[in-house]
Amino acid sequence: MTDAREDRLAIRELIENWALYRDAGDWERFAGCWHADGVMMATWFQGPAAEFIRVSREGFERGVSILHFLGGATIDLAGDRAVSQTKMTIGQRARVHEVEVDVVCTGRFYDFVERRAGRWGVVLRQPIYEKDRMDPVDPAAKLALDRALLERFPVGYRHLAYLQSAIGFKVKPDMPGLKGPEVEALYARGRAWLAGKPL
Repeated sequence: MTDAREDRLAIRELIENWALYRDAGDWERFAGCWHADGVMMATWFQGPAAEFIRVSREGFERGVSILHFLGGATIDLAGDRAVSQTKMTIGQRARVHEVEVDVVCTGRFYDFVERRAGRWGVVLRQPIYEKDRMDPVDPAAKLALDRALLERFPVGYRHLAYLQSAIGFKVKPDMPGLKGPEVEALYARGRAWLAGKPL
């Protein structure tokens, strides 16, 4: 195999480990997916990876149910830097207006990764939220959403944001979607990262 192929396999393993360790509550190995200065951007959290790990662990122990499923990936390499895009779904279960629901949000993980001292790690994770839906766990249950609240959020993650708001999270209202200035700005950051510029 070429070095580039080996690097892509290592990065793909890193991204898969991130999802598996986080969803399983394997916090020590999850921390090993990040570099020390790593940053996580999500609907409900934006900040240092160490803090993200702490609050994720606390939520896990309280029964917060957020799971990830990964699909295909593409990786752009530039020496010791890379941008990885991975198709994903985020699934979250909670109660909304006294009805237990599942939200499934489809999108991509857009990851800025770097090799330091021979180890690839995540420097910045910025999900791209493309499409979502909300369904009662009991198909016979009746659920009526507040239309004005739902429409406050971008179409790519409005049901996820609605659920997260309902359980007390402050949700960021301008995350990247499939189209628009936010995702174009993210792509520009990715190109700059591969060109050697700082985040």
